[in-house]
Parts: sequence; structure tokens; C-alpha cells
Amino acid sequence: MASPLAVFHPASATAAAAARRHHPPRPPPLHLHLPLHHQPSSPRRSSRSAVLTVAPAAACGRRARGAGGGVDVAAVGAALRDARTADEVETLVKGFLDDGGGGEEHLPLQVYTSVIRGLGKERRLDAAFAVVEHLKRGSGSGGGVNQFVYNCLLGAVKNSGEFGRIHDVLADMEAQGIPPNVVTFNTLMSIYVEQGKIDEVFRVFDTIEGSGLVPTAATYSTVMSSYKKAGDAFAALKFLTKLREMYNKGELAGNREDWDREFVKFEKLTVRVCYMAMRRSLVGGENPVGEVLKVLLGMDEAGVKPDRRDYERLVWACTGEEHYTIAKELYQRIRERGDGVISLSVCNHLIWLMGKAKKWWAALEIYEDLLDKGPKPNNLSYELIMSHFNILLNAAKRRGIWRWGVRLLDKMQQKGLKPGSREWNAVLLACSRAAETSAAVDIFKRMIDQGLTPDVVSYGALLSALEKGKLYDEALRVWEHMCKVGVKPNLHAYTILVSIYIGKGNHAMVDSVLRGMLSAKVEPTVVTFNAIISACVRNNKGGSAFEWFHRMKVQNIEPNEITYQMLIEALVQDGKPRLAYEMYMRACNQGLELPAKSYDTVMEACQDYGSLIDLNSLGPRPVKKVEPIRIENKFSSSYYVGDLPSSTKHFGSTGTSNLYRYRTERWIM
Repeated sequence: MASPLAVFHPASATAAAAARRHHPPRPPPLHLHLPLHHQPSSPRRSSRSAVLTVAPAAACGRRARGAGGGVDVAAVGAALRDARTADEVETLVKGFLDDGGGGEEHLPLQVYTSVIRGLGKERRLDAAFAVVEHLKRGSGSGGGVNQFVYNCLLGAVKNSGEFGRIHDVLADMEAQGIPPNVVTFNTLMSIYVEQGKIDEVFRVFDTIEGSGLVPTAATYSTVMSSYKKAGDAFAALKFLTKLREMYNKGELAGNREDWDREFVKFEKLTVRVCYMAMRRSLVGGENPVGEVLKVLLGMDEAGVKPDRRDYERLVWACTGEEHYTIAKELYQRIRERGDGVISLSVCNHLIWLMGKAKKWWAALEIYEDLLDKGPKPNNLSYELIMSHFNILLNAAKRRGIWRWGVRLLDKMQQKGLKPGSREWNAVLLACSRAAETSAAVDIFKRMIDQGLTPDVVSYGALLSALEKGKLYDEALRVWEHMCKVGVKPNLHAYTILVSIYIGKGNHAMVDSVLRGMLSAKVEPTVVTFNAIISACVRNNKGGSAFEWFHRMKVQNIEPNEITYQMLIEALVQDGKPRLAYEMYMRACNQGLELPAKSYDTVMEACQDYGSLIDLNSLGPRPVKKVEPIRIENKFSSSYYVGDLPSSTKHFGSTGTSNLYRYRTERWIM
């Protein structure tokens, strides 16, 4: 009968071919290659012992007791480090025995096996093979070589990393007529795992069962390690489930208490396999969210329960915007555990990740959990959540969603956050943009009541709101108060002031303000003159707008698209369609892109006044830009959706995301 090791070395191929020429084909001694989802069959019980029991090897530096006295194992190993042949080993050992006195003829076999293992760790594999050749001459006190010797040599090959010499060991075992035991196969499997030869691992595993040997806990652990190497979490889960069924049916040989301890290790190893697979998916998977969720579901079905630290390590691996779904699921699993304990650093990472994914409501929920359930938030938690509030407040500021901004401020105060000047100014600017004068005044008062000192931005926003509400006298009183308390006006504040005087029709004071800007070393810009021209348009003073346009040119300030857009509207109001046409053509010749509204204004004015102008010279109508949709809802009287962050756009949807609206109302209202 052929040895079970015959297929593991090259010579087996020739022998097998010769056998097939003279005998009918028989099944090979190894089973077919197993897929990664291989399920182990029930282990066969054997009447003979499958594992050779050996005494523990002597440690380096201790005395191993021989037939005639003590032997220094460390000294023997040092003497044999450079041996290359059995003759050299014999000479060195003989000299060692002669020097030691006591008349021993042979060293104990236990000494040789300890030396072989030590030589393997030192990567002295030639010396280890030479020791085995020496033992084959019957030089050991226990006779020649046996399974234990070859297992030690195979372990030395593994430790040295010279895997190409595996076949030499197996061929020598077969030549000596020494059958392998389960330790031999376990060592082979572990070597193949290190090499990444997963199919070979399962071939060896099949051979163990086919040879009538009983797999040990180390066998199953090595199979699990192969799944880890392959990154196949589902195969590992199925393998663990099968092992658990075998255990419950009493099909695993050995002490039940020992298997209880081993199953704890198996579950930890399975969790590790799943963790590595999910981490790979998060780092480079095509569909990381779906892949990780499938593994988590498979773990639930298999009854594998990772501990908190495993979940937290996965949370740290979530760094992309698309990972927020996985991160939130992991967070919920940690919270739903019995103790509900979670690391504060993990919570801070989650708050950061939710903000990166523009899921600010989820970040706020996590912060609320920190306040309600713990752990207590720290400075980093505070800074992260404040940054998210600022993003939302800036969105409200850009589109004038002042009611939403007010609710955000209220929510911050409810959760122990203290809005600073930056946050209050954002809401003031939202009120200004929405021309909500009374709301701006209320916010300004609340800001002062909170102990904050308004800055030039605060005063500028209030002045702008009053100017848009045509409360010019109140605006001037605010200006005087601002100067009285020592707040220095900036370009924006001066621009609003000239708009106020334009609205009052006091052009002399406009000149005075411009001179005051120069004396304060604040240079007027195109924004200043655009504000003046816009104020003229709002007050139906087209002639004054054209004068300010010329003064702008005199001061070498180049007009922009807004300048021409406002000027064209002012000239049409003043009944000067030809001049409006000329301004439009001048802007186009300068390479400026005016909106379709300016084109329509010029076209309609020329037609209404019957101007003798070749309208074809205007060229094609500019492509109309998509205007942001204006929506009414419970969060504000009206606001734009177009430029809001992606998550806030759902506020404008009437039936798109009820879940979003529910979650948002939870922390906004």
C-alpha cells in the first residue's frame, strides 16, 4: 500500500504513472481540491492512537538527563551549528561525550530533537538534516529516527522558511517507512498557509480524514487560518457552524471541557477572519457597504458575537464618505450591547465621519447620545459638533433661511453648546439676505443678552436689514452707535451707508461718505459702486445710476456683470432703451456674460419704445441658468434649495425623504 505522503514529493508522479500502466485506475490517496467553502466530514474514529505522546524537550541551558548523566543541550546545539554531514555530527558528538566523561555511548533522543528545533529557529537547516542523517545510523539512545524526529525536522523547515526542502523530509520519511501522524499533517498545513497555498491546505486536510487519523484542535485552527489568509469570511463562518454541530453531536474526540476552551479560540479566530475580510472591503472593495453588511449578517446567523473592541476597530477603518452607513450600523450594535459602553475617541471619529458624509443630523444624534448615555463629550467632541452647526448655519446664511438658523441656535443652546459671534452673525446675515428687518433686530438683541459684543459683521448685517426695509433713520442711529462704541467700519459697512443715503436721496452725503472712506484708508471697490447703482434702481433714479457709472470709470474701477445688469435696468426705467442696448453690447464686447434677464430687458424695451435698432446684433439669447427652486414649508417662510448642502436639500422635497424629515425635526424642532 502506498504511503499517504507519496503525493507530496515529485517522485510520486512517476510511481503513480507506472502503477496506472499495470493496474486499473484507483482513487488517488488524496481527495480532490476543496473550495473555500469546504465543509469537513465527520472525523473517523481510529482504534489506534493518532498522536504520538512525547516528553517535553529540554529548554536551552538546562540539563537533559541521559542514561549515564546530565547533558548540556545548549552546548550540544552550539557544537553542531556548523555541521554539514552525518560524519561531522558523529565526530562532534563523540568528542562531546568524551569530554564530558561518564562513558555514555549515545546522547538521549530527546536531546537531538531539541537540537533540531533549535537549529531550525537559527536557520541552520543543513545542520538539522545532518543530525537526522546521524540518527538514521541508530546513534540515539532510543534507537533511530521516528515520527517525532521527522516532525521536529519538518518544524525546523517551517521555522527556517526554506519551504523547498519539505519534499526532502517527506521523501525521507517514506523511504524510512515511517508513517505520518496528525502532527505531521498539521505542520504541513501550517506551512502551506504561510505560503498562501490554500488548495494544498484542504488537500492535506482531506488526507487526514482519508488516512483514518483524528483531526485535532490544531488541525481545525489551521484550516481557519487558511480562510483568514484567503479572506473568505463566509467559508470561515460555515466551517465554524459545522464544527459546532459536530461538537453538539459528540463527534469530536477528546475531553469536552478542552473543546469548550478550544471553541472560544475558534470563535475569536472566526471574528478575526471576518474582521480582516470587512477591512479589506472597506479599503478596496467595489461595494464596501454591501460586502460588509453581508458579513455582519452572516455573523449574526452563525451566532458569532464580536466584542466591543472588534466593532470599534472596524469603525476606525471607516474613513470614506460612503462608509457612513456601515459606521452607523456598527455604532448601533455597540450601543445595543448589554453595557452600552463605547470609546469616546470612536464617537468623535463617528461625528467627524458623519460630517464628512454631509449627514449632520446623524452626527448630532451621536452627540446627543454622548450627553444622555455617555461617555461625557470632550473638547474635540465640542469642536466637531460646532463645526457641523457652522456648516448648517452657513447654508442658512447663503440662502437667507433665517427661521432655520434661529432654530439651530436654539438647538445648540438646548444641548449645552454656546453659540459665539460667528454663529449669531450667520443668522443675522440670513435675516439680512431675507430682508427680515424685525428678525434681524431681535437676533441682534438676543446676541447682546447672551453677553456677546457685536462686531463690524454684526452691525453690517443689521444695517443691511434696516436699509432693505427702508428704515433709513434707524439705520443711521445704528451707524452712530457703532462708531460710538469704537467699532471701525469696513468696506461692507461703508457700502451699506452709501446705499442708505442714496435711498434718502441725499447724494451730497454719499460724496461725504466716499471721502470718509478715503480718509479711513478704505478704498471703494466695484462692490461699493454696484451698491450705489442698485440703490438708484430700487429708488427709480436711473439718471443718477448712469452718473455713478461714469464716476466709477473716472476712478479706474472696472465694472463687472452686476454693474451692467443693474445699469441696464436703471436706463430702461429712465426710458433710454438705446443707451441700455449700448451698455449691453459694451459688456458683451468686454467678454462679460450677462444673464438672460438683461437680454430680455433690452429686447422688450427696444420693442416697446419702437427703437430703430437691429436686434439681431444682440446675438442669441443667453442660456438661462437653472434658478434655485423657492419653496414654502414649516421651517421657514421661504427659502432656496439650489446651493444648500446635499442633506439640507431634502427639506424642500414634499415626498422624497420622510425618514430624513423625521430625523431632522427630531433635533431641529
